[in-house]
Amino acid sequence: MNPRTLVRAEGAIVAAAATATYALQGRSLLVFLALVLLPDVSMAGYLHSRRVGATTYNAVHTYLGPVTLAAAGILTGTGLAVGVALIWTAHIGADRLFGYGLKYADREFGDTHVQRL
Repeated sequence: MNPRTLVRAEGAIVAAAATATYALQGRSLLVFLALVLLPDVSMAGYLHSRRVGATTYNAVHTYLGPVTLAAAGILTGTGLAVGVALIWTAHIGADRLFGYGLKYADREFGDTHVQRL
């Protein structure tokens, strides 16, 4: 299997697992739907420049943020943080499934790490 297919399959599994975990915890579907596209607000950085856009987009579209938020939520017993982390993780997984990846500051928006695989 080629790397691009692997990244997309991985994204599908991550998105499905995060969404299922969220649902199995009895969390609100309306909250999920309201927040699932929120990470894409980070694209607003492109209104300033490619470099700022890529930086803001990448900061929000790696698993580092939601994993850190989930860990903090678990350690402090903050269910809201865990729920938001699951939604955020589902978003990133879905992005990978559909071929959206991390951006390069010196390239066009659509030129991502997934296209280079």
